[in-house]
Amino acid sequence: MERGLSVPSVAVALKLARALHVEVDQLFDDAPADAAITVVRVADHVPMGKANDASGSAEVLATRAGHKRMLPFVIRPSKDFAVTEFKEYEGEEFLFVHCGKIEMEFATHKVELATGDSIYFNAQIPHRIRSVGVSVAEVLLIVAPDL
Repeated sequence: MERGLSVPSVAVALKLARALHVEVDQLFDDAPADAAITVVRVADHVPMGKANDASGSAEVLATRAGHKRMLPFVIRPSKDFAVTEFKEYEGEEFLFVHCGKIEMEFATHKVELATGDSIYFNAQIPHRIRSVGVSVAEVLLIVAPDL
């Protein structure tokens, strides 16, 4: 990670930040995180992964904010479950499909979501996501880890 050769999934980044006793965004941006109100312009989004990566990509949205209970990301899930493992961690997730279609796979069932659909769930339930359809979906992911 330090050399830029690999990028953790959101779930791995949460676990790493917890182990290091730092905010998740500190893993990707070294700016001080002390403002009560922050504006992050599109040009300042912090990428997690490479654009058009087969395993998908993500951007950290709320860098430079003080202690946060919610962690927002924009994700572009891979089209193939084979490149993603089931994720689980202590906390909750909310996903809103900004454009495209996704499929969420849980241990017992799958849920397909289209543009404008959303899902909220306990992140301790093993889950994974993929884009379905012609283009890669763009999804707002808000993570609320148990602190």
